[in-house]
Amino acid sequence: MTAPAQTPANQSLLGRLKDIAGHSHVLTSEAETYRFRHGFRFGAGKVLAVVQPGTLVELWRVAQACVDAGKIIIMQAANTGLTGGSTPDGNDYDREIVLISTLRLTGAHMIGGGKQVVCLPGATLYELENMLGAIGREPHSVIGSSCIGASVLGGISNNSGGALVQRGPAYTEMAVFGQVGEDGKLQLVNHLGIQLGNDPEAILNKLQAGTFSDADIDWDAGRGHDNNYITHVRDIDADTPARFNADPARWHEAAGCAGKLVVFAVRLDTFPAAKDPAVFYIGSNSTDELEDLRRHMLTGFEELPISGEYIHRDAFNIAEKYGKDTFAVIRKFGTKFLPKMFAMKSRFDIFAKQFGFLPENLSDRIMQALSVFIPNQLPSRMLEYRDKFEHHLMLKTSATLAGPMKAYLEQFFSKATGEFFECTPDEGSRAFLHRFAAAGAAVRYRAVHHREAEDIVALDVALRRNDRNWFEKLPKEIEDKIIVKLYYGHFLCHVMHQDYVIKKGYNAMAVEHSMLPGLDQRGARYPAEHNVGHLYQAPDVMLAHYRELDPCNCMNPGIGLATKKKNWVAESV
Repeated sequence: MTAPAQTPANQSLLGRLKDIAGHSHVLTSEAETYRFRHGFRFGAGKVLAVVQPGTLVELWRVAQACVDAGKIIIMQAANTGLTGGSTPDGNDYDREIVLISTLRLTGAHMIGGGKQVVCLPGATLYELENMLGAIGREPHSVIGSSCIGASVLGGISNNSGGALVQRGPAYTEMAVFGQVGEDGKLQLVNHLGIQLGNDPEAILNKLQAGTFSDADIDWDAGRGHDNNYITHVRDIDADTPARFNADPARWHEAAGCAGKLVVFAVRLDTFPAAKDPAVFYIGSNSTDELEDLRRHMLTGFEELPISGEYIHRDAFNIAEKYGKDTFAVIRKFGTKFLPKMFAMKSRFDIFAKQFGFLPENLSDRIMQALSVFIPNQLPSRMLEYRDKFEHHLMLKTSATLAGPMKAYLEQFFSKATGEFFECTPDEGSRAFLHRFAAAGAAVRYRAVHHREAEDIVALDVALRRNDRNWFEKLPKEIEDKIIVKLYYGHFLCHVMHQDYVIKKGYNAMAVEHSMLPGLDQRGARYPAEHNVGHLYQAPDVMLAHYRELDPCNCMNPGIGLATKKKNWVAESV
């Protein structure tokens, strides 16, 4: 059989794509496309090509060419997701795939004096954080994902969550996007609330250049974040989670589209940066004590804390050893260097795979071996609390809330069994950085302990707002298949990240599926903030949402374990 890329139709399409984006930005070889075709933690498959457009007009023309040729389009930004939602999933598609990478389409425009921003497809959270920092403002999310290069549009497309309890999941009602209708044609939709004209290419040129004035902007076009969340999360007696990915209340066109649209720009609110925030470090051996704290912090003050991050002692210990180099790099060079480090690591791993005698995950093993020469990074008071307490909570507040919060904690712990201390600025910075390092520690642990570890199960779970029994207790038959568990999360929102390193010889997917009925019985929802990707079964309401956005099923098919067939044919039989 003729290879797909050698058919006349495919050769014609590839020639057209090269004319649009340039020969060097249309990748077809296995080696060139590897890092785009493989997910950060999960997912892999074949593609006809990876295209890297350099302008919004090029993106529009590339998408049109692929739609006209009857190809599947997978939109990809930073490829930092955990559920494979922006990569192919196997090779059982009924059409060939063109993966469009938006990394070259960087940029953002501040409007309204920086109270809002218009972000292009490749704009990263780090880039936006730096831009807004110059005027004393912040984007929706400023922790964790911003350090590894996650994109703004990726967060919007997946309703990603975050640590900042006052802001809720990433959301907007204002965007410019391309949509393939039932007629199989790509149409440009401008719901950005900014007058940009009528011709698609003129709109996109003006959008990229930012050549629009305040007079062109409709300030009542829609919401730029979920401004109801702050009330929603305070409802601590509600029998449902505060936020989870399959919540229809937070879907609106680009928001929650999961790659079912070609998004060219989104318009978002920004937020005043807190000046001189305070950080309190809390330790306890009682989950009830921490739950009492959570309930009072959400209801007992006029102002909510900025964030409340939980980490279990086992995760603390794993992060201390297997996340130390990440911690040290950020402290020494700042977060700006981390995306470059991850890119170099990826390229090294791709190179090493060419030599069959080299071990898997060689870069992780080398980095871990070198990390033994890095001095201890954690403050002595944190280490003392690690030895005394199983459960740890880092609480960040504004300067105005710091006094009342400290008084409350003093009163609470005069009777409770746990303890707290107010961090110095350096201690506070290190505490939250250590919590971030925990997110990658399981991956490093698996790589180093490859003889004992089969794989990782990574869950992000939204617990009910009224759930007092928030700490997981697994049945023995599941527990016996696990080497180590890492529990950490956004405690005030009751969103927990739960990573499990599975013992050699056990199927990680089977272990994960055995955990899900227990979560269902607890009324939890999952995933909480990373989208269903190719790991989770999307509920019917979510699949209906995807069918409405993409009636031809030509954009990112198979998401939520749905059919990959054209026109959703498998679901209509």
